Amino acid sequence: MSRVTQNSYGQTRDGKEVTRFTLTNKNDVVVRIINYGGTITEIRVPDRAGRVADICPGFEDIEGYQANPIYMGALVGRVADRIAGATFALDGKTYNLNANDRQEANNFVHGGTKGFDKMLWDATIEGNKLVLKYVSPDGEENFPGEVTTVVTYELDDDNGLTLEYTATTTKATPINLTNHVYFNLAGHGAGAAELENHVATVKADTYLPMNNLYIPTGEIQDVTGQPQDLRTPTRVGDRLHNPKVDRGFTCNYNLQVTGNKEFAARFEHPGSGRYFECSTTEPALMFYTGHWLNNPGKGGAVYGRYSAFCLEAQHYPDSVHNPKFPSTILHPGETYRQSTTYRFGVMTS
Repeated sequence: MSRVTQNSYGQTRDGKEVTRFTLTNKNDVVVRIINYGGTITEIRVPDRAGRVADICPGFEDIEGYQANPIYMGALVGRVADRIAGATFALDGKTYNLNANDRQEANNFVHGGTKGFDKMLWDATIEGNKLVLKYVSPDGEENFPGEVTTVVTYELDDDNGLTLEYTATTTKATPINLTNHVYFNLAGHGAGAAELENHVATVKADTYLPMNNLYIPTGEIQDVTGQPQDLRTPTRVGDRLHNPKVDRGFTCNYNLQVTGNKEFAARFEHPGSGRYFECSTTEPALMFYTGHWLNNPGKGGAVYGRYSAFCLEAQHYPDSVHNPKFPSTILHPGETYRQSTTYRFGVMTS
C-alpha cells in the first residue's frame, strides 16, 4: 500500500517553513515533493537489475528551488507556456501581463514574474494522497479573477504517479496548468549522451510550428514526413539535431481529446531498461529537450544542454490569440479539470 510521510525542508528567504512529502509504494518507488511550488524534487525507480536511481533532475535545497530559473519540477500557472506580447483581450478589456520570457523580453511565459511555481501551497495528507491548494488573488500577475487551484499527487502500487488538477475562478480568466518535471531515465545526472539514447513514442498526428521565439504560428502541421513524427518508437538522438527540429525539441504535440484520460507517450531507456508511459486528459504535450539547460544540480551534477527532457501535459501555447486552438478561458461556475499519469516500469530485455 502506498503511503505519504513528511519532514521539514527548511525555510524560504522570508522565513516561511517548507515541507517535503515522500510518497512510497510497495515496490520501493519513491517520489518527493515540496509544497514550495508543488515541486517534484526526486523520483527514484529501479532499473532491470533492481538498482534504484533518481531520474528527476533537481536542486540540493530550498535555496536552489527559490532561484529556479528553469521551473524544474514545479507546478506552472496560472498560464503555462507563452503568451505573445504579454497581453490579451477578454470580454472587451485588454490585460497587460508581466513580460518575463528570458528569450524574448516582450513575451509572457510560465505564470509571469511570480507564478504558481514560486508560491507556498497549503498542503494536507489525505490517505495516500498529497493535496496542495493555492488561492491566487484577483489581479495577481495582472490576471482577472480569484482562482482557487487544487492539485493532488498520488503514487499507486502499479508505479503510476497521478496529478489531478482542479481550478475555479470568480471572473473569466485564462487557465493552463502543468508540471514542469524533468526526466533522464538513465539517472538525473547522466547527461546528454544518455538522453539521446532514449526511445520516444508520442501518439500525435499533428504539432504546432513555432517561430524563433517559441510562439505558435497558428498553423497545425501534420507530422508525416517531419522529424517531429514520433508515432513509432524513435531514438531521440536521431532527431534531436535535425535542422527542422530547431534547438532540440520544443514541440507542442496535439493529442486526440475524447474527454477521457488517454495514452499519449512512452519513453524508454534501453541501457537501464527503465521506461514510463504518460496518459492525460489534456489536448497537448509539450516535449522539451532542455536546449537552455546550463545549471548546477543536486549531488554535484551539472545539467547541460540536452541533459534532460520535459513532457508537459497542457493546452496549446498562446491560445488566447488563436481562436481555433482549444480554449483556455475558464468562467465562473465552471471547473477546470486535468488528470495526468506518469507510469514507470522496467523492460525485461
